[in-house]
Amino acid sequence: MPHFQHVPLSARLTLVWFGLALLACPAGSFAQMAPDQPAAVDTQDDDDLDTNLVPLDAELTVDPPDTAPPSTAGEITVPRTEPGGVSEQAPEKLVHVPDSVHAPLSHTATSITLVMDPSVENHIRFFNTSIHDRFEQWLTRLNRYRTMVESIFAEFNLPGELVFLSLVESGFNPYAYSRAKATGPWQFMKGTGKLYGLRIDHYVDERRDPIKSTVAAARYLRDLYDLFGTWPLAMAAYNAGEGKVMRALHKAQAETFWDISKTKLIRRETKQYVPRFMAATVIAQNPDHYGFSQEPVAPHEFEEVAVTRPLHFKSISAASGIPYEDLRLLNPELRRDATPPDDMPYFLKVPVGSSDKIVQVLDKVPTYKFPPQSNKPEPVKAENGHWYRVRVGDTLEKVSKRFRIPLKTLKTRNNLSSPVIKPGDFLLIAH
Repeated sequence: MPHFQHVPLSARLTLVWFGLALLACPAGSFAQMAPDQPAAVDTQDDDDLDTNLVPLDAELTVDPPDTAPPSTAGEITVPRTEPGGVSEQAPEKLVHVPDSVHAPLSHTATSITLVMDPSVENHIRFFNTSIHDRFEQWLTRLNRYRTMVESIFAEFNLPGELVFLSLVESGFNPYAYSRAKATGPWQFMKGTGKLYGLRIDHYVDERRDPIKSTVAAARYLRDLYDLFGTWPLAMAAYNAGEGKVMRALHKAQAETFWDISKTKLIRRETKQYVPRFMAATVIAQNPDHYGFSQEPVAPHEFEEVAVTRPLHFKSISAASGIPYEDLRLLNPELRRDATPPDDMPYFLKVPVGSSDKIVQVLDKVPTYKFPPQSNKPEPVKAENGHWYRVRVGDTLEKVSKRFRIPLKTLKTRNNLSSPVIKPGDFLLIAH
């Protein structure tokens, strides 16, 4: 994608508005968490059958209240110019994390201007009090991958602070899965993931691969910055999709994220996304100051073994003694906990120092036979209702609230004696 940073934003918008085929699928997660609307039939793909996935609601939480008490944070000045020479008019106070806390990578000169306004302060307070333990878990999980992410982002000349975008996307959980079917630590939608070179099929979903998905995220963020020229706008587009941000700028005749955040042209989730990122960054760059303990975490390191047939993690573990959970941790992209039935070898990631041992026992590991893929046709529309296919993370109570149907009616209509429902089940939804 061409570099537009030195062209006025209004001119870039005009050029792109008429000439660029915008990507249709946003990668960000929060804009995709809108309440579901009833549909005649909710057609799902193999994701529904993947029991490894963790609903994003279990990782992330709703936004804190809009109102916040006056801040007691100190005010520290920071330059207001974005990389590439494009200035963002930032509201309220500005905050700059001291160099002793924030040390930018030496081989990249880019950085993100952090602002401290009531919304950012409110998110800091929320992370630090309401969900302190959960945010601490996110920081601990990210530390496993942080060096790797920083290295990849540096290769794309991206600001080191962007590593913390993964905190507000998924808490860097490779198995995080949103209701809109965005997946992985960087919450890629399927279309965007494939566009950026990720393999997504019945056996492998590289949106979950910590390295490959980070490379894809780096490429996408670089393209968004080249398009919009400022990081707040690029991050808003990562969350909502560049088409929505482009339209908002065009309709408002605006130049900055802060301008369109004052309008109704973008969703509340996107308005809160940039302040949420800034709050997470302020805390993550100085966790001790906010009372977050950071225990040492083993980095994401591994060796690879070429596998030429489908092998299940449990069988490999039984033959080699390598813990099953270690194989899952290193290979979250394998959707069935087994290597795919490809013609080409699959390079299975194994703990450092274990590759020779696994190679020696590979011949003893039985070939895994995948269950046949379901070709069950969708049910026809019922005379007095429609069908809903249960998603990962659904409960009967959630479905009842979503479609505003009494729980008792829903159970009676579907002859359910137990409240337990499973992904892939069909429920008849009464009108």
